[in-house]
Amino acid sequence: MNDAHISAPAPQSGRLQAYVEKLRLSAERRERLLADALASPEPWAQLHREMSRAPAEDTADPAWQSMPQRLSQLWPENHGERQDGQIAQVVQTDNHGRTRLHTMPPIERAFMKPRPWANNPFKRWWRASFGRRGRLVSRQEFDEDVKPDAPDPVGRWQWAGLFRRLILLGFVLGQTYLAVYLMTAVLPYHGSHWLEMIILVLYAILFAWVGAGFWTALMGFWCLLVGRDRYSINGTTPIDQPIAPETKTAILVPICNEDVPRVMAGVRATYDSLARTGKLKHFEFFILSDTYDADTRVAELQAWLTMCREVNGFDHIHYRRRTHRIRRKSGNVADWCRRWGSRFNYMIVLDADSVMSGDCLVRLTQLMEAHPSAGIIQSAPWAAGRDTMYARIQQFATRVYGPLFTAGLHFWQLGESHYWGHNAILRVAPFMRHCALSKLPGKGSMSGEILSHDFVEAALMRRAGWSVWIAYDLPGSWEEMPPTLLDELKRDRRWCQGNLMNFRLFLTRGLHPAHRAVFMTGVMAYLSAPLWFLFLVLSTALLAVNVLSEPVYFSQPYQMFPNWPEWHPEWAARLFGATATLLWLPKLLAALLFILKPSQWRGFGGPIRLLFSVVFESLFSAALAPIRMLFHAKFVTLGLLGVAISWKSPPRDDAETHWSDAFTNHWGGTVLGLVWASFVYWLQPEFLWWLLPVVGSMILAIPLSVWSSRVRPGRWLRDKRLFLIPEESLAPRELRWMRLALRRNRRHNPGFVEAVVDPVLNAALAAEGIPRLRLPAQARELRDQLIETAVSEGPDKISNNHRNLLLSDPISLSRLHTRIWTTPTAERVWPVAKAG
Repeated sequence: MNDAHISAPAPQSGRLQAYVEKLRLSAERRERLLADALASPEPWAQLHREMSRAPAEDTADPAWQSMPQRLSQLWPENHGERQDGQIAQVVQTDNHGRTRLHTMPPIERAFMKPRPWANNPFKRWWRASFGRRGRLVSRQEFDEDVKPDAPDPVGRWQWAGLFRRLILLGFVLGQTYLAVYLMTAVLPYHGSHWLEMIILVLYAILFAWVGAGFWTALMGFWCLLVGRDRYSINGTTPIDQPIAPETKTAILVPICNEDVPRVMAGVRATYDSLARTGKLKHFEFFILSDTYDADTRVAELQAWLTMCREVNGFDHIHYRRRTHRIRRKSGNVADWCRRWGSRFNYMIVLDADSVMSGDCLVRLTQLMEAHPSAGIIQSAPWAAGRDTMYARIQQFATRVYGPLFTAGLHFWQLGESHYWGHNAILRVAPFMRHCALSKLPGKGSMSGEILSHDFVEAALMRRAGWSVWIAYDLPGSWEEMPPTLLDELKRDRRWCQGNLMNFRLFLTRGLHPAHRAVFMTGVMAYLSAPLWFLFLVLSTALLAVNVLSEPVYFSQPYQMFPNWPEWHPEWAARLFGATATLLWLPKLLAALLFILKPSQWRGFGGPIRLLFSVVFESLFSAALAPIRMLFHAKFVTLGLLGVAISWKSPPRDDAETHWSDAFTNHWGGTVLGLVWASFVYWLQPEFLWWLLPVVGSMILAIPLSVWSSRVRPGRWLRDKRLFLIPEESLAPRELRWMRLALRRNRRHNPGFVEAVVDPVLNAALAAEGIPRLRLPAQARELRDQLIETAVSEGPDKISNNHRNLLLSDPISLSRLHTRIWTTPTAERVWPVAKAG
């Protein structure tokens, strides 16, 4: 049937009227279009001819003819006139005369090629001596890919950083030696039993790990207490540092199947704040989508169009959806660098839940301008925006303790610091030259695409002589926490896998020792869990040996005196107290910093509530530590066994945990805790008191996970001003703007159905794609079949992949739009297209 020649009997006039009412035209214009269409024997074709104001075309799809005019209706009329300036910025005609929705600026291609990893020292030696094919190569040729090219690759601060790290190493080794010595005295056989030897090794590793965190927090406390830091990249840069007129900074927002209203609300708040600084001319936003969910894809385009129209930001806010999703987020950023990176000096990478103030964005650019050897400057984002009990406690912890540890990291690392992948500024040119990531060689889950790309990019940037800094004292940077314990553990699963993969690069040639240490600490963040678990298991095994077996008094040949098993509970108590001091003293010091400054503690509800919240948070984190231990031990084991993971975007709202989900994820730990506690009680009831904090948490994991995910207790605690943070009590304007924009965005979140039915949104999706006029016969047949299935059986019968196929084909999408509105039986399965 030719869709252009469909007459409109009386039953169809209602659908025609409903279609006209969806057009964003004046009432007078709609009435005139409807009257002219009903007077024609070909009402649908006449309607689109009248909208296009063009002579009739011989087409089976009359909607295609009116697509440019329907597209212009994205801009509502103002006294009969549309915003022609905005329309001209984004709606243009290509070389083939087709109307296109230009969501990105013109491409300026540049080179960014990844190099193979040289992480095998034996292969490096061979190639350095004989080359890949056995020929001799010069040292200069071999060093070409790692040659530093920064203006000041060493930096005056490097010797200070080396000296500080040697001091840190001495502190950690010294206190670890003392702790192991005391632990040896505590053990019954003083380290002579083989189980005790293993326990001492594990204890030394774990105590050193805890000690490193303690000294990091202690030096952070000193830096924040004194308030003067000669190496602070923010504190040593003048406030009025000029920005060159030609300087351009790109703000990248990589997203994939995210909560569209939340993402766009964050971008809108950041944009509005930046506009108020008067420096907007130096910045451009790029929303880089890897979304493959059809409904989310439609919502992204609609939200971007709405936001740009409201702020007149089509020349400053761009949107792109990649068709081929290669190498996840790092590939998305690298793809942008190759196409548009040469136009910009710097890029600031945001996460989907990031919000940054305009002052912070401008300051980061000023810091880059003032320090030409800086490759990456990482801000210290504060967590805010959640209401569940779990997330509010985590927000409080990161807000109170986070500044301490971040300042401590800066103290030890200086210009060889961390990069966390978001809320940071990067120098584009060296990033493109040195930070293209190739796949890890081999097979299995420990090879392939790098998951935790941020640590690797920082290491490569520093290898090329560019410094990496943490601006720990720069405010105006925010992010959000996972709403529940299970959501955090899902995120940790990916991070664990990424850190294990990164450790394969530990021996990569040319990396700075500080970044090799970063790779090691990244692994230890998760490897410490199975080591702790093994330590507890071996301690229980040692108890069983002492209780169930006959003591061995003479373990060595020709031994003169027996080995009497000894137990000194007072020494064990001292050791426990020393460990607790290392864990909890940093928290008290962090609270003390705010208590000493009345202007600071008011935002936390006052000093009494602040201290109470710190104590309760310490107990809560202690209760969750064994639960996390089990999951992290499982993650490390699965990663080393080669079990691959699938990554989905975390929830961006306050999602609560259901009892069934908690039982599915925690039942194994609960059973283990019950069995373990029963076994220890059977062996020696007194020892159960020492193990009770661990096994008790395992047994209570299910209710802890559920109750902590509830929103009502979280809000009740906020009403009582407990776990309060300044972002709640004295909310910055950017967060207030974000919440207002989020409430507006929630009202309308269209999907695939609206993209097919709505005349204006359908035109926008059709104009975004590239028409494929010459398709193979098999491809055309597939599209025709999908259209017929959609018309007769409805959208639910179309898979997500096929929905994306239709959305990417403007001609098929326009044809489906016409068929839905002109087929009477479509009302049954497309209720949005019903009359009225």
